[in-house]
Amino acid sequence: MTRAQYLFLSFLSLGLVAFAVILQQVGYQGVSFLPCPLCILQRVGYLGIAIACFLAAGIPMLKKLFHGLAILAAGYGAAIAGHHVWLLSHPGESCGIDPLEIWISQFQLVNSLPWLFKADGLCSAQLPAILGLQVPEWSLLWFGVILLVLVITFFKKTK
Repeated sequence: MTRAQYLFLSFLSLGLVAFAVILQQVGYQGVSFLPCPLCILQRVGYLGIAIACFLAAGIPMLKKLFHGLAILAAGYGAAIAGHHVWLLSHPGESCGIDPLEIWISQFQLVNSLPWLFKADGLCSAQLPAILGLQVPEWSLLWFGVILLVLVITFFKKTK
């Protein structure tokens, strides 16, 4: 991948996190989208992709290492988003209060950046769809696209 492509993936991932924060702060169709613990873990996946791609663009000698880390972050995010989509389709599986919320809220980063990392929504909450898909479904779609691009380009010969 070229430096510009790594930077594009980095800014795309940061843009998706920014969109999630806007949904959280402003809302959509009069509904505030409070992030649940799985939403916060997906944000961590996007931030991992962004950081790894940014480092791959900036440190050419370690490009393959950071590319691999971006693949791991995208795979992690896809797994979390996939579980979140499954949870939305099986609402009886959620107990309401998520034990992950307590665990996530203990981190110092949550206290430092609560607008980004504080989980106070329910993972099984049915929020308004955006262009026909729930936010976790959009997240799974984007993680899948990014993961596919990263895996294909990882094994592509560089010139």
